[in-house]
Amino acid sequence: MPNKVIPDPNRTMTNQSQVTIVSVPDADYIALPPVSATRRRGKCMSRRAGQNPSVRTRLNRTKGVKEYFFQYWIDVPGQEGRRRETEVLGPVNTMTKSEAERKKLEFVLNLKVNSNDYRIPSSRTFANAVKHYRDVFAPRMLRESTYSVADGHLKCHLEADWNETPVEHIDINAVNEWIWKKRRQGLSWVMIKNILRTMQRVLSCSSKDKKPPFSQEGLAIPERDKLQMKIESRDAISFSWQQAKQIAEQVHQLDVDDARKRRYATVFILGLRVAYGAGSCSP
Repeated sequence: MPNKVIPDPNRTMTNQSQVTIVSVPDADYIALPPVSATRRRGKCMSRRAGQNPSVRTRLNRTKGVKEYFFQYWIDVPGQEGRRRETEVLGPVNTMTKSEAERKKLEFVLNLKVNSNDYRIPSSRTFANAVKHYRDVFAPRMLRESTYSVADGHLKCHLEADWNETPVEHIDINAVNEWIWKKRRQGLSWVMIKNILRTMQRVLSCSSKDKKPPFSQEGLAIPERDKLQMKIESRDAISFSWQQAKQIAEQVHQLDVDDARKRRYATVFILGLRVAYGAGSCSP
């Protein structure tokens, strides 16, 4: 229906103002309001009523006996959904249903899935933490040179081994198994500890308490190797501020791109040894 224009009676026809009246659209053409997008809520114990599964009977065709059983749900680290499990209580001819109910209650109580102290495992994996590190944390908090070294650690050593691992499963025991795997591949302890510092930063920047799930003090490094690292650290090359400026000037004259110039300058000024560079897959 077109809009109607009503002339103002207080003015002449030659110089009259116009008041526009918007007509109400036909009821058949009224558009529905847009549906607001709601954020998906995560798993939370306060929204769970608790599990009290019923005891049922079934025929075990393999054994040829009838048995009591019940089913319950468990949280799986690294996954959003829960998995249903089945627990067999015993044959029907060896217990009453009341005994089966008591056995079920004892089993659920030991699981602690209804307890207020039960901690729901995180559905996040190491790959989720890396994505947050690259998209949010690193662009805001790290220098380009620092991020370049850390990204090399991720691509060459960490992502291949840890990407599918739930964050809940990354602890000092799992890390100790991993460092000896890398040690057998020829990496130095210095390189391994540097990689683990990157791993700690990736995990802590996306956690609620901003703390890594393990400490390097618990690494299973032999005492002889620890002593050797201390001796080597005393002999490490160090530069004065004047020497660092001279190195930067020499690197600036190299016939390479700016990104590589910055990287070369950083490597030389920090006095990184050949053993460190041998563990990197970057040129």
